[in-house]
Amino acid sequence: MSTDDTDADSNGETATPVDEPDDEHHDFWAEGVADEIETRVVEQRETTDDASGEERPASSSPNDPIVIKGGVSPSGVAHLGNVNEIMRGYFVAEALRDRGHEVRQVFTSDDRDPLRKLPRKLADPDGQIVGLGEVDAGALGRNLGKPYTDIPDPFGERDSYAAHFAALLEADADRLGVDIEMYSNTDLYGEGAFDPVVERVLDRVDTAREVLSEYQAKADADYVPFNPICEECGKLTETVTDIDLDAETVDYACTDMEVGDETIEGCGHEGTATFRDGKLPWRFEWPGQWQVLDVDFEPFGKDHAEGSWPSGVDIAENVLGIEPPVPMVYEWFTLNGEALSSSAGNIVTVPELLELLEPEVIRYFFALHPKKARDLDLSRLDQLVDDFDRFEEAYYEGVDDESVTAFAEAAYPYVVGNVADERPIRLPYTFAAVLGMVDDRELRKKLARDEGHIPDNADEATVEAALARVEQARTWAERMDNAYNYRLQADLPDTEFDDATTDALDSLADVVAAGHDGETIQSEIYDTARDHEIEPGDLFEAGYRLFFDETQGPRLGEFLGDLEQEFVVGRLRRER
Repeated sequence: MSTDDTDADSNGETATPVDEPDDEHHDFWAEGVADEIETRVVEQRETTDDASGEERPASSSPNDPIVIKGGVSPSGVAHLGNVNEIMRGYFVAEALRDRGHEVRQVFTSDDRDPLRKLPRKLADPDGQIVGLGEVDAGALGRNLGKPYTDIPDPFGERDSYAAHFAALLEADADRLGVDIEMYSNTDLYGEGAFDPVVERVLDRVDTAREVLSEYQAKADADYVPFNPICEECGKLTETVTDIDLDAETVDYACTDMEVGDETIEGCGHEGTATFRDGKLPWRFEWPGQWQVLDVDFEPFGKDHAEGSWPSGVDIAENVLGIEPPVPMVYEWFTLNGEALSSSAGNIVTVPELLELLEPEVIRYFFALHPKKARDLDLSRLDQLVDDFDRFEEAYYEGVDDESVTAFAEAAYPYVVGNVADERPIRLPYTFAAVLGMVDDRELRKKLARDEGHIPDNADEATVEAALARVEQARTWAERMDNAYNYRLQADLPDTEFDDATTDALDSLADVVAAGHDGETIQSEIYDTARDHEIEPGDLFEAGYRLFFDETQGPRLGEFLGDLEQEFVVGRLRRER
């Protein structure tokens, strides 16, 4: 669950531990969560008594679908961090479906939240990151303090800023093969779904203040947990002056809103708003969503475990009289060793990552244990892909690490969705990057076959599927500008070398022709240079000139070892 509502900030509160699911006896963490949900749902759907002693009926019957929820406040770029709850929820949903349960995976766009500050970057309709200079930033600035659904789409394609963000997130879920039901908080308020929640909170306003005072200093004697939308200026205000439960309205004054060190000025208007013309503060809205959507399970980041979750449980039980859902806390992952940050620009979107990786590799990343912090280092995506390939190998054939094999047997079907009868052919990522240096598609096929990565009897569809990773690895090399960001010259470049260098190149050709591997060729380059009394650097440069028409490049010996032997020998002898 993500939000930018300031009520979600820690304010001198005492953290309450979250009982995390015990997956000690499962090889895949989602199975342990599914166990707890099954146990809790049976109890939760029976008639129980709330904390006040009032008997209340269960919100749903034992035959109703299990509801898994996530959510986000549409404040800026939809990035990979927002996918956390989608994917964590997905794996649990799939584990439950595999046990015969009907499951709905819902996702709330907390779009009645106000725009509190201008984002530094946005994502366009294709999910590509752009700066504010590419949109009407002035229009955004004029809408500070207003709900996201009342702010125009900066790209002019959707009904609102919020609708633009929600569409991006839905598209990301679809790209990763996850079917979510997106709910707009604005729509839920507008259709009256929140009316019973708002009425209950305001009817028990003294209890609400008492509960919240344990977590926030702002819950003084004048505090009312409802934020009307000013009918004059359209901004949300936190100042309620009177409550009429029978009419389901509140009186308000449009006062200033403090956002950090900044102030969003209210217009001073005094008016009346219905329960549908405003919103609950975040700490009440979150448990309100549990009631409105009959939520059974919700994953959330560790910030909420020490922040909103304890107060949410307290409000659910002692104000709303409902049972909170089964929780699961996940660790954040870092990107390139730093925290994900839209403002600092340290983010990556799903469309960007899908240019570098297959969807199943991204899903694998999220299938790893959510309680362990991880770093997604874009410069070392080859390691992540290698780990996925080993995970896939473990499922089909087993590996020497029993824990990896057990995890793969439990999780692989959920990671890939449809399990093929035979293990898919995957080119090692760095080898795919080497092939990315080659523009000739037929030569790519030949090199992959020569290295034994594609069987000689593979049909064309299988070959094409295997080669799809080449373009991803090539894009990775270009983006990272790493050792694979070179292009093999199809034709012999126009070069001239002295006699000692040409003799050394001919000797190196003999080494390659003898069938040595890349590591041996790398060592032989040094020995060959010494034998011909030239500097090793000069021989390396000569090789780079012949193959790339550059003065530098990747580890030359290893690269030559990956290429077709006949081609390498001919090029070293300046014959082709």
